[in-house]
Amino acid sequence: MTYWKLIGRELANCNCEYGCNCQFGGLPDKGHCQAVFGMAIDEGIHGDTELSGLNIAAVFRWPGAIHEGKGECAAFVDERASQAQRDALLTIMTGGDTDPFATVFAVFASTIETMHPPGFVPIDFDVDVEGRRGRLRVPNQVEMDAEPIRSAVDGSEIRAQIRLPEGFEYEVAEVGAGRSRSIAPIALQHGSSYGQFAHLRLDSHGVMRT
Repeated sequence: MTYWKLIGRELANCNCEYGCNCQFGGLPDKGHCQAVFGMAIDEGIHGDTELSGLNIAAVFRWPGAIHEGKGECAAFVDERASQAQRDALLTIMTGGDTDPFATVFAVFASTIETMHPPGFVPIDFDVDVEGRRGRLRVPNQVEMDAEPIRSAVDGSEIRAQIRLPEGFEYEVAEVGAGRSRSIAPIALQHGSSYGQFAHLRLDSHGVMRT
C-alpha cells in the first residue's frame, strides 16, 4: 500500500436540512441523499507524488440512505494535475491505498454502484471554513455556493458546529447553508440545505487526530 496524506479545506452540500441526520447515524430526511463536495488540498502526497495546491470535487447521489448502497458518483480532478497526480488522486478518492473504511473516501466508494468516467477539468474553488463561506465552479457541470445560516428573526448569522472525535471525515465541522446544481453527468439541484465546512486531515489510516 502506498502511503498518502491530504490536509486541506472542505465544503460539502447535501439535500438534508441543517445538521444532516447522516452525521449522527440517522437516515436522510428526504428519504434519499444527493451531495456535492469540493476540497482544496493545502498539503498532500501520495508516495513520492506531490499533491499540494490542487483541487478535487465530486457529485454523489443515492436512492436511499448512503449505507444502503446503489450510489452514483462523478469525480472531478484539477486539470492542472499531471498524469501521476491524476492517478494518485483518483486512487485516494476511490478508496485505494487506504485501510478498510478508514476515510470518507473509502466509505463512500464502498456504496457506489455507478462510477462515471472522471473529469479532468478547471475547478474554481474557494472556501473559508471559519467564515462559513464557499464557492465551487466546474464549468458547464457543477455549481455550489454556501454561506452562514441566517436567523429567521433578524437575519443575523448563526454559528453551529458538529464534533465527531472518532469520525472518519473530520473532527469538527462548521454548519452553514448551501445551494448546489449539477448539470452533467449527474443532474441534480437543491438549495437552502445542509452546508458543511471542515478542515480535513486524512491519510492512508484515517483521520489524523489533532
